Amino acid sequence: MKLKRLVRINVQGKRLSEFINLIHECRIECRGQFCRGEVFHGDIFHNDLTQIQKIAKECEVELKTAEYDTIGKHLSRCNKRIGLIIGLILAVCIAVYFSDVIVTIEISGNTSISEEVILTALSELDIKPGVLVHSIDLEKCSNRLPFLIDGVAWVGMHRTGNRIVVQIRETVPIPQKVKERIPCNVVSDHDAEITSILARKGFAMFKEGDFVPKGALLISGVIQSKTGRTSVSHAMGEVRGIYSEIVSFSGSYRNDEQKLTGRTDTQRTLRLFCLDIPLYFKSNTFRNSSSEYSENPLILFGKKLPISIKCRRLSETVRSEKLYTPEELKNRLMNKVYLYEKNFLGDVKIISRDIKTSSTDETLTLCVSYKLEGEIGRQQELFIK
Repeated sequence: MKLKRLVRINVQGKRLSEFINLIHECRIECRGQFCRGEVFHGDIFHNDLTQIQKIAKECEVELKTAEYDTIGKHLSRCNKRIGLIIGLILAVCIAVYFSDVIVTIEISGNTSISEEVILTALSELDIKPGVLVHSIDLEKCSNRLPFLIDGVAWVGMHRTGNRIVVQIRETVPIPQKVKERIPCNVVSDHDAEITSILARKGFAMFKEGDFVPKGALLISGVIQSKTGRTSVSHAMGEVRGIYSEIVSFSGSYRNDEQKLTGRTDTQRTLRLFCLDIPLYFKSNTFRNSSSEYSENPLILFGKKLPISIKCRRLSETVRSEKLYTPEELKNRLMNKVYLYEKNFLGDVKIISRDIKTSSTDETLTLCVSYKLEGEIGRQQELFIK
């Protein structure tokens, strides 16, 4: 049996001679060729069959083919079957591999503890995507995890296929007790003029309209009965007053800033389980740059797989010196004044504010004098010998 694939051709038609000439011009090897009547017979290699078919179509002749039973023919059929078998074997191997590998980790029961914290602790126990499941002692890991995370009372783990399900039960925080039995006084936190005073527990030492210095006793926790007996208690109450506060805000006319040049670069990485495979070849050539990260996971049937594309976008920056005009710098400082009042004086009534400006060759300063009305009392523990 011959090794190479051979094809028997029979050709007939009005332009048969033209067909034969074209075969010779194209240097197609035709073995055992002969003409019987108006039919041309010959044997060609299977690789030349496509070219023969084009020539027959061009010459408008009838072409009939039949392939010999050769070793090459059998090998060609086996190649297709071998590819199918190899593909089937690979599919089975992949299915078996993924059935014993952690693909996803599901966490339930956590309310105050974030999943990132739990996943970090699990990775310390070698529980992460890509790890063989049979190499993990889930019972031992369940007992060790509460010691790695504060606020975890109990942990349960079990496996479902290629998933690890982690159930968390958090500790119930003990309610903080208000120390209302500790003896204390209410003293002034500012030099202020009292606008209202209400002693809920204890004895008020001043009345509305009185001026009190900082540290003055406003509500006393020391109570003396009519019989002359002295006792101490936890003084409570609300004392409001008018007081002054001075705050300064400064800024420089010169400020170093990072300015974007407009040049950008994108670096993509294939994340396969815990392995990062770079999809770029050139390294970053920017001397200074800012980065933005994004990650697009592969989702199959609504489930996130541990396969994703991580994208890092780099924007080149250069250091430049920014010069502010007095008006621009003042506007920046006024924005700081606004943020200070929003964050620190939100519960206080601002009666008035006086802003004074002073400047040097390098800096500008805003000195803000406030006249405020708010709570002036604070509790101070009472120590008894």
